[in-house]
Order: sequence, then C-alpha cells, then structure tokens
Amino acid sequence: MGKISQGILGGLSGKVGNVIGGTWKGIDYIRIKPSSVANPRTEGQVNQRNKFTVTLEYLQPNKDFIKLGYKSFATKKTEFNAAMSYVLNNAIGGVAPDFTIDYSNALLSRGSLSTPLNPTFDVSTPGNVTFEWDNNSDEGNANATDKAMILVYNPSRKESIYILDGEVRTATTQMLSIPSSYAGDTIEVFMAFISEDGSQVSNSVYLGNGTAA
Repeated sequence: MGKISQGILGGLSGKVGNVIGGTWKGIDYIRIKPSSVANPRTEGQVNQRNKFTVTLEYLQPNKDFIKLGYKSFATKKTEFNAAMSYVLNNAIGGVAPDFTIDYSNALLSRGSLSTPLNPTFDVSTPGNVTFEWDNNSDEGNANATDKAMILVYNPSRKESIYILDGEVRTATTQMLSIPSSYAGDTIEVFMAFISEDGSQVSNSVYLGNGTAA
C-alpha cells in the first residue's frame, strides 16, 4: 500500500491505484502503471510472434553474410535488424499459424552491384556444392574483380556454410565444402557478389534447393 506524505506532486511512496511512486538518487518520481491486457495472446499477436520466430531461425545462422550484405541499410539500426525487417515484410509464406520463409524473396544481401548471371549449383559430389555462373563482368556495373559470396543453408539443422570472399566474377565457378552429416538433408542455396573493396554488394540470388550427397 502506498501513501502520499507531501501531496500528490511529491512524497509518494509505493502504489496508489495505478500510480506508482518512489525515489531515485534523491529525486521523487511518479509513473502510471500500464493497464493490463485482457488477452495478451490474441490471434494477431500469436501470428506476429510466429513470423518473428521463423525469421529469426532463418537469419541467425547467416549473421556474417548479412553483416556484409545489409551494411548499406544499417542506418540507426544494425545490419541484422535491417534484414529482419526486410524478410518480415517481404518473405513470409505459409498459412497462419504455420508460417514459412519464402526463400526466393528472403534476400541475405541487398545492393546495386550486378547480380550473378545464370547461377547454378550441383550437389552430386559428396561433401561438396559446386556453384557455376556466367561471366558478365563487362555488363552494367559488374567488375572482373568482384568476388562471389556463396551460401548453403540447412533448414532442418538451422545451420549455414558460406564463403564471403570467394572466386572472382570471371572465374565462373566455386566449390563449397559442406559437412558429411548433411548427406540426405535438403539444403537451400544462395549467391551474391561483393566488390573487391567491399563497398558494394549485389542482391542475393536464390538458386533453389537440393539434397546433399
């Protein structure tokens, strides 16, 4: 129980109704206790939490990739938060409450650098994923020295394997080693380019999924 010893504007200690008072470093303060929510688990709230959870599970293993891929959008927010916002608003699929990630729209990198041209991947070699693409270094703002950023995401394990400083654009191929324990797992495959000095990145491109050998 609270009491007011000096009138309503001072000396309030404890709680009176929904008004809470106290002293901090010799300074009297009062604040209003927020009204209780009758149903904190409304359908809308549950759906939003589920969307947040699936997005976090997808992005968490890809933090280092995102740190480079979203650095141009880290204004008054972190790169990770920028990616969270983008994916939540653009890449949530499924039917409530069972939401999923739409990988084709779930960009792990965003930028104006020219994207990979006709990228493909092959999983026929055990323990490896081979990426290939066409050389478009003479088109748009692409450069021969741009470096491949390649990533394999294993959704069942919530893990990713990636290379952030890969082969140059003119090499047209890159191999990525994956754990032998991935054999039989479905993997989701992504690729982007980053300029040699790291100042520019391309949008990431979703190459599709496959079963790891």
